[in-house]
Amino acid sequence: MRELIMKEFPEHGILGEEFGEHNSEAEYKWILDPIDGTKSFICGTVTFGTLIALTKNNIPIVGVINQPILNEFLVGDNFSSTLNDKKVIVSEIDKIENSVLLTTDYLNIEKYQNKNGFDNLTKKTKLFRMWGDCYGYYLVATGFAEIMIDPIMNVWDSAALIPIINGAGGKITDYFGNHPIAGDSIVATNGKIHDDVIKILNES
Repeated sequence: MRELIMKEFPEHGILGEEFGEHNSEAEYKWILDPIDGTKSFICGTVTFGTLIALTKNNIPIVGVINQPILNEFLVGDNFSSTLNDKKVIVSEIDKIENSVLLTTDYLNIEKYQNKNGFDNLTKKTKLFRMWGDCYGYYLVATGFAEIMIDPIMNVWDSAALIPIINGAGGKITDYFGNHPIAGDSIVATNGKIHDDVIKILNES
């Protein structure tokens, strides 16, 4: 990916989980995570994927989740999102008690955020599962889940998700409702229940 970008867009910057940063002051920057969900990949599950983001002045403008096992290519630009060239939108669920909640690793909640708030949220939802990594965000963007939460994230984990969730009509912030690119956590929802989710997560 780096070789292709540097060949086609030599003036662009690149930031990846591997190999560090190239041309850090560039207006346009590609943020790469070749295997998001490395532990899942090693364990033989299909929730891993490749994340690609393009930012302009550090704001994500294009995001990609590529799922090679299922041959699914999800791309968003903050205004629309498509899965294998077909438009996708988030679900219409507007009550937490009817929602599906996902996370990658439950043990990370207590390690990095308010466990009581998260546990209270799980009790209010219809279903709680750990179908996580980038595939959890795929499920929100395509309308199969309403909430996906990661209590700790790096920019190469989160940048690609922002244009996808926004483009599908959802909402994505950090754990406290702030712009996700500046935070170190992610809460993605279908948008209709987002404010309530943030409130519950941060209650004692």
